[in-house]
Amino acid sequence: MELLCCAMLAIGKYESVNKVQIRSLRQLVLGSYMVALVPLIALLWQSQQDFDDVSYITTVNTQFFVSVASELRDLELVGEDVERLIKGYQVLPNPQLDELADFAIVRFEDKLAFLCDALRGLPECTVMEGHIKKLRDYADFNDQLVTNAHLARFSQSIDILKEQVNSAVGVRISEQQAHLDNIQKRQGWSTGALVLLSLALILVAAQLIVKPVRKLQQIIKAIATNSNKLPARSDSAPRELMAVEKDLFWLNDRLQQLEKVRTALLRHASHELKTPLASIKEGCAILENEVVGTLSSGQSEVVGLLNGSTERLNLLVVKLLDYNALLQQAEPTFEELDITEIIDDCIQQYQLLLSQNKQRVDVEIAKNLSVFSDAELLRRILDNLVSNAIAYAKTESTIYVNVSQDASFTIIDVLNSGKPIGEEARAELFEPFKRGKDKRNDKVMGAGLGLSIVADCARLLHGDVAIEDVSQADVCFRVRLPRRS
Repeated sequence: MELLCCAMLAIGKYESVNKVQIRSLRQLVLGSYMVALVPLIALLWQSQQDFDDVSYITTVNTQFFVSVASELRDLELVGEDVERLIKGYQVLPNPQLDELADFAIVRFEDKLAFLCDALRGLPECTVMEGHIKKLRDYADFNDQLVTNAHLARFSQSIDILKEQVNSAVGVRISEQQAHLDNIQKRQGWSTGALVLLSLALILVAAQLIVKPVRKLQQIIKAIATNSNKLPARSDSAPRELMAVEKDLFWLNDRLQQLEKVRTALLRHASHELKTPLASIKEGCAILENEVVGTLSSGQSEVVGLLNGSTERLNLLVVKLLDYNALLQQAEPTFEELDITEIIDDCIQQYQLLLSQNKQRVDVEIAKNLSVFSDAELLRRILDNLVSNAIAYAKTESTIYVNVSQDASFTIIDVLNSGKPIGEEARAELFEPFKRGKDKRNDKVMGAGLGLSIVADCARLLHGDVAIEDVSQADVCFRVRLPRRS
């Protein structure tokens, strides 16, 4: 009952903690640990009670055993005195021996009464009382044989009484041992139950602390992944953690505002640049075709430079629009795709450039391969990787596109022969507007967005992209996308 009361008290306190608004993190931590210590305090109290019980029983029984042993020893000695004095009186009757014998019999009766009261239920007590009653008339024993017979039965009865006393003491020792065993067993069960209860309360207390922290982690993760939907606001948590949660929601709103401003700026700037760019490109084409008159060699060179700059500016605008569209696509649409067809379309788009560089593309796709992904995002990954491989691979070389699967991922490798990428360049190569310093085959200055688009597309598909060191080629870009069904 005591353990049950302690358990109910602890559980009641925890229910009250869940219902009442927690003011501070310090209050939660201290209150949780205090409640978790309640079973241990109950265990200490129960142990102290059992210890006092054992100590009391041990003290009482020790005193009892010592007194019984002492009285039994005195009983034997007084019995010997009774026998000796009665025999002496029979040999030489006189008043002094008679008085001593009577006194010895009285002492024997006192010792016997103590033992019989202390150890109730001794059968020999009644028999011994009969022998003493007969021995009181020792003065009337006229025959020595009668006296010896009475004394022999008296001595035999003392021996039987000793055995019965020893048996009674043994039974009492067994009862004490059984009681101690019960206390020990109860203590063991109490210890196990209260320790388990304490562990359960500690886990509950830890959950009360960890739960709001996990909520903050979920909010931070949602902000980091640019999720439009954050977890619901907490209505009961320590005020310090609720303040942090409030700041995170404010930070998310602020980031959403900045994202909208940045997206709008990219969209309007890129769109507005296309109109004057088209006019400039058309004017350069008119001049290059000498519609308005014949051009000198110097003028032709200037027009060529204008055409190159126009193409460069057009590439930047297209990449900005592409990157802006990618940032706006937050949720991919997964469907079963024919990756062979997507790769063939990408290669066909760059056939002219491949012919100019005398390059070829070797495609190897594992058998029975099924790909569930977003068609647009996967197309952008392959398009940018193939374009990058053509731009930086050696002329008259082979570009490899290998697609395989393992138990967890669809793996896309795009390999080419060229200058290996150093460790320092790998760290920032997938960041926006970062590009390699090596010379391109197409002599076009890149915008530095291609590989960052690959990384963002892989991230939206819950995968990743990395540069791997392989023996088959100098450069290998590996994209890993989780398998879906």
